[in-house]
Amino acid sequence: MIYLVEDEANIRELVVYTLQNTGFEARGFASGDAFRKALSERMPDLVLLDIMLPGEDGLGILKQLRASDRTAKLPVMMLTAKGTEYDKVLGLDSGADDYLPKPFGMMELVARIKSLLRRAGPSAGAPEEYSTDGLFVSVPRHIVTVDGAEVSLTRKEFDLLAFLLKNAGLVMTRDRILSAVWEYDFEGETRTVDTHILTLRGKLGPCGGLIRTVRGLGYKIGEFK
Repeated sequence: MIYLVEDEANIRELVVYTLQNTGFEARGFASGDAFRKALSERMPDLVLLDIMLPGEDGLGILKQLRASDRTAKLPVMMLTAKGTEYDKVLGLDSGADDYLPKPFGMMELVARIKSLLRRAGPSAGAPEEYSTDGLFVSVPRHIVTVDGAEVSLTRKEFDLLAFLLKNAGLVMTRDRILSAVWEYDFEGETRTVDTHILTLRGKLGPCGGLIRTVRGLGYKIGEFK
């Protein structure tokens, strides 16, 4: 089940119609109140959340979702007419897993939803833990600590950090990161990688410098111990 919170009726109806015709269950809501009522009755698999809502905006709703144990890990994709880097950082820093500016194509939206749902599924493979220069990451336990203090990351931030650690010492291009972590490849969307790197570095504090920019190529993180 996918919940969409969007006050513009034409967009809401088109998105719900598209999702229902591509194999998803979907419901649309014009306000946060209607969304929360439905949320108390049934937990969705993913939420599409517009930032520009009348009254309470989408960022306020997102912060409430992340503050509750019941919905803290619920995948959320922001949909908004705002497309500046500041707005992206604000949404991602508030806990969004992905960000899609309007106008967007329906097939691109469906592709991103499928990718986000796959990433939200159970992790496969052997348990992995990494430690380097005050940073500790446990993939199976979904734990990140910096100098012993736990750090709260969004799902995408965690996946990005884990991917860099799995390839420690190697330069990962933006395209490769986009393909591995987001599982899609749309021209121009490498800005998504840069935005997540920025917020990830900020949350890691003194360990943020471990993620190094390789000019003209991408990013790398040093060898872990």
